[in-house]
Amino acid sequence: MLRLTCFLSALALSGAAFAEDITVGVSPGEHAEIMEEVARVAEPMGLNIDVVEFSDYVVPNQALADGDLSANSFQHRPYLENQIADRGFGLVEVATTITTPMGIYSDKIEDMADLPEGAQVAIPNDPTNGGRALLLLQDMGLITLAEDTGLVPSPLDITGNDKDLEFLELDAAQLPRALTDADIAIINTNYALAAGLSPKDDSIAMEKADSPYVNIIVVREGDEDAPWVSQLVEAYHSDEVKAFIDEKYEGAVLTSW
Repeated sequence: MLRLTCFLSALALSGAAFAEDITVGVSPGEHAEIMEEVARVAEPMGLNIDVVEFSDYVVPNQALADGDLSANSFQHRPYLENQIADRGFGLVEVATTITTPMGIYSDKIEDMADLPEGAQVAIPNDPTNGGRALLLLQDMGLITLAEDTGLVPSPLDITGNDKDLEFLELDAAQLPRALTDADIAIINTNYALAAGLSPKDDSIAMEKADSPYVNIIVVREGDEDAPWVSQLVEAYHSDEVKAFIDEKYEGAVLTSW
């Protein structure tokens, strides 16, 4: 009996010795909330996740590239591709996570049909999310974009603007505050939720569910085959995390697995 007890104690100590500590960067709102749940699921696996929030979209990739983070989970694939092209980051996608349809919000109108001539439209000032907002407006028939702009059009690529809309390009985190001045603001779900806005109840229009903007977990090149990466993905793609997302966000956040 003594030998068995010593063996079990040694096994427990061995398991603790192999516990991995990682730091994951996220943006506020659903990305932070979900990663906290992932951390809870991952802990019994021997993976301890320190969740660090960043208030903008620029710093988390730089922090990951600099080695200050183990991974990040805040961005969609087109944004990462644009960041790599612009900044030369050695970063790679290791898993998909969620889709958060971009929404249109307003304190001035209740229906997009009431959008006035010359309306002020606040959109994100980064290329991919700003382009995403413009593509949403094109899908609604409000503007026309040049054909060769792909997923990253800018206001300079607008070729048709019958309502003579005026575009205000702002930091994505500041867009909820712009509702006091702009006629509409096109806001990423995480910043909408952080500002107390409900995509389901407060938006007056939403991006289609089949958007190409699925969010991803990103690590540095060379880390993609590390054991802790597979543990992180396994915890994120668990039934517990999926149930948490479905219950908490009621369709405002969609899982990719």
